[in-house]
Amino acid sequence: MSAEVIEERSPADAPPPVRPRRTRVRELPEVRWAALATAAFLPALALDLTGAPAWLWAPLYAICYAAGGWEPGLAGLRALRERTLDVDLLMVVAALGAAAIGQFLDGALLIVIFAVSGALEAFATRRTADSVRGLLDLAPDTATRLTPGGAEERVDVSALRVGDTVFVRPGERLPADGTVREGTSDVQQAGITGEPLPVDKGPGDEVFAGTLNGTGALRVTVDRDASETVIARIVSMVEEASEHKAPGQLFIERIEQRYAIGMVAATLALFAIPLALGAELTETLLRAMTFMIVASPCAVVLATMPPLLSAIATCGRNGVLVKSAAAMERLGGITRVALDKTGTLTEASARVRGIRVLPGSGLTEHEALALAAAAERPSEHPLARAVVAAAEERGLRLEPAADFGSAPGRGVRALIAGRTVQVGSPLALLDGAMPPPERPGDPTPPTGGGDPVRTDVANESSRRATADDTAPAATADDPIRTATTDGPAHTAVDQDDPVRVAVAEVEDGGATAVAVLVDGRPAAVLAIAAPLRAGAAEAVAALGQLTGTPPVLLTGDNKRAAARLGEEVGITDIRAGLLPQDKVATVRGWEDTGERVLMVGDGVNDAPALAAAHTGVAMGRAGSALTLETADAVVVRDELAAVPSLVALSRRARRLVAQNLVIACVCIGALVVWDLFGHLPLPLGVAGHEGSTVLVGLNGLRLLRTSAWPGAARTGRRAAGSETTSGGSSHP
Repeated sequence: MSAEVIEERSPADAPPPVRPRRTRVRELPEVRWAALATAAFLPALALDLTGAPAWLWAPLYAICYAAGGWEPGLAGLRALRERTLDVDLLMVVAALGAAAIGQFLDGALLIVIFAVSGALEAFATRRTADSVRGLLDLAPDTATRLTPGGAEERVDVSALRVGDTVFVRPGERLPADGTVREGTSDVQQAGITGEPLPVDKGPGDEVFAGTLNGTGALRVTVDRDASETVIARIVSMVEEASEHKAPGQLFIERIEQRYAIGMVAATLALFAIPLALGAELTETLLRAMTFMIVASPCAVVLATMPPLLSAIATCGRNGVLVKSAAAMERLGGITRVALDKTGTLTEASARVRGIRVLPGSGLTEHEALALAAAAERPSEHPLARAVVAAAEERGLRLEPAADFGSAPGRGVRALIAGRTVQVGSPLALLDGAMPPPERPGDPTPPTGGGDPVRTDVANESSRRATADDTAPAATADDPIRTATTDGPAHTAVDQDDPVRVAVAEVEDGGATAVAVLVDGRPAAVLAIAAPLRAGAAEAVAALGQLTGTPPVLLTGDNKRAAARLGEEVGITDIRAGLLPQDKVATVRGWEDTGERVLMVGDGVNDAPALAAAHTGVAMGRAGSALTLETADAVVVRDELAAVPSLVALSRRARRLVAQNLVIACVCIGALVVWDLFGHLPLPLGVAGHEGSTVLVGLNGLRLLRTSAWPGAARTGRRAAGSETTSGGSSHP
């Protein structure tokens, strides 16, 4: 059906290609007024220098003054009405003062340079906003929605509701965040996740609004309203971040008013005192006005926010949301990194890592997995989904389940092709099970006077481990894991009991053991674990190199599972068996000693530690709502390698802030000294002051370049390589 629709669709019906929205230069009023002021100044300058009569060049100077000075002058008067001294007003006053003593050329030059500087600043600011708002242009304005009867209707994206089904043709952009219901295709989602290559998508896969569909047709179920899509969240959070100023910027603004008042007082003194001592009026006034211009803190004020906001915008384009400029600044100052395990270093979803068929069961690995998956298919438990997914990946045929029953914390039971299959906690199921028969297939019923799936509160957490953001290998407060891995019970495993030996070996390997019983007899033990995230070891090494301190693993898992993971990723400092309050206490302990801790996590149990840390980063795709709200930054694409890139980019932004402050202070200091102890011409003073302001602004926008994020990533990779070479990493 979808193929026919594609063939019948004419090219005229195809949506137009999406082009990023860019503000044109002439659309900015600051640019238009600066252009008018410049256009009036240039012929006036030529006429003035060639000795033309005043009636020719004076009107042009007047137009220059009015076009370039009315807007900053009006803004300065409004600020003055609120008892705030605006630097723009001082510039206009200086220009009018120059004109008052007959220095029309100097005043006009001041107006032109100031207007052009303001236009460049407005353009740079708008470019920053465009780079973020342009993400919204990725999402189409309309979508093809399927009615319950299967008909197509073209609707605005804003009309889509959760649960609607949309049809996406090849080459179209997806209109909403959702889940693929039918169809397979490759989707280019670099604008959201930063992945350079298209990603294969099929039924059950998550897709994002604004990503580009490839060669296949997709039917997608809408999961989020248009205002809650990943793109919309990126834009809103970056815009919100621009409203939260960094501590350095707040400090500058606190002293700006006092500095401006002191500067005006010094200007008046520099004019009045020499004049009282008999100095010439024109020269004294020019020197005082030049001082007021070159001492203005424009470049200092502009030093902080552009680099930080540029870094935030670059992060947003690469799938990392930083919530404020203050958070971006703090990220670069961390001295220690603490990482959660499940959902952070490992994937959030569990997978079957191995199948141990027990002697005498008469089953192959595929047969045991098929029976377990058939019994687990009606269940919604994370471990059940892992078992079913493993069977589907192998293409196994699953028989329908009858008489299905589930006991929380213990497992499931179902009738599969006439055989009673139980899947669940080894402690719950094996305690009442018969040993494996000597002859394969001997269906002796269970003994013990009842159902082997019985109430046993001691195994509660083994079955719920994955659902609670602890590792599939269970938590430290799980009596099963405590008994089998960390306590004497583990050493007491009967080596002649193949079932319990298999369970112990699985758990020793850092996985969760799931027992499979067929007709009351143990048939197999499944090893289920969350796989390590791609690039986890490299990210850990890079973070260690960036901070100079090896990262620490904070987890609620048992020590053996945590230690095994630590070996794989190169973490030697492992704090296992921690409850949420224990993680908070650990983080606060570091903070009390002067450490600045970056906490990376994803689950509800990580939220308190994220709040207690100097800075918190959450993995966004599987992160809980509380964690995402608490964190200072969110990694939307769930790629751990983005964390060292984020830290490296923050440090680069901090370096640019320092560079800007040095440039601004050196320029202001040099010009002030020149004016006080030498003779600084007014035009040269204006050019030096405005030039430093423009230089600082453009320097701060360097992080908007496309190469800024890959550059930060390369920094992280170089750090990882350096640590590996020097032997600082303990992972294989």
